[in-house]
Amino acid sequence: MPLLSLRKVRYVLPVAIATTLLSLPMVSPALAQEQLTRTVTVTGRGIENIPTTISQVRLGVEVQGRTAEEVQQEAAQRTNAVVELLRSRNVDKLTTTGIYLSPQYNFENGTQELVGYTASNTVSFEISTEQAGDILDASVNAGATRIDGISFTAEEEAIATAQNQALREATQEAQEQADVVLGALGLTRDEVVNIQVNGAVPPMPPIPYGRAASEAVALSDAPTPVVGGEQQVEASVTLQISY
Repeated sequence: MPLLSLRKVRYVLPVAIATTLLSLPMVSPALAQEQLTRTVTVTGRGIENIPTTISQVRLGVEVQGRTAEEVQQEAAQRTNAVVELLRSRNVDKLTTTGIYLSPQYNFENGTQELVGYTASNTVSFEISTEQAGDILDASVNAGATRIDGISFTAEEEAIATAQNQALREATQEAQEQADVVLGALGLTRDEVVNIQVNGAVPPMPPIPYGRAASEAVALSDAPTPVVGGEQQVEASVTLQISY
C-alpha cells in the first residue's frame, strides 16, 4: 500500500502545480493598454502680424488695330519701352507672363465680320511698396495700358522670423491648455509623447486695377498711392501629453 500511495503522489503533484499556475490572476490587455496611454491632446495657435514691404505688380500693354501685324508690332514696341523702364528701376523677378493676339469680330444678322485684332503683352515684377506708386505711373507713361493687379507680401526673412515666433506662441498656448484641463481634474502633466506642427502663411488677396485705373493714372498729375498693410503669419502646434 505505501508504494501505491507514493505513485499516486508522483502523478497528482504535477497536475496540482499546473492548476495553481493557471489560477494566478492575469492582467487584462485592455487595462494594461489604458494604463500606458493616459494622455490629453491639445492644440495651440500663434499669430504674428508683420508689415508688407514688397509689392508684386502685374501690368501690360493692350493694342487694337486693323491688321494682326500692325497691332503686334505696336504692342511689342510699347512693351519693350516698359521693360526697359522697369530694368532701369532695378525691379526684381521681372517676367513675361503673357503674349496674346486675337481677332475681333462684329456679329450682326447671323453673320460675323472681321473688324480687327487685339494684341496684349503682360509682365510681372516685384518692387518695394514705397516705390510701387511711382513705378505704376512711370510704366503707364512709358506705354503700359493695363494694370492687372497688385498683391503685397513681407520679406522672406521677416516671414521666417514671424513663423518661428508664432510656433513658440502656439507651443506655449498648447501647454497652458493642458495645464488648465488637468488642473481642473486634480492632475498634472508629465511629458510630451507626440508633436504635430502645422504652419501656414496665407497669401494676401490681390487688389485689382482695371484698364480704367491705368487710364486715370495717365491723365492725373497726382502720384498713385499704394499702401501695403500687414500680412498675418499663423502657426499651430498639437501636443499629446501624458499625465
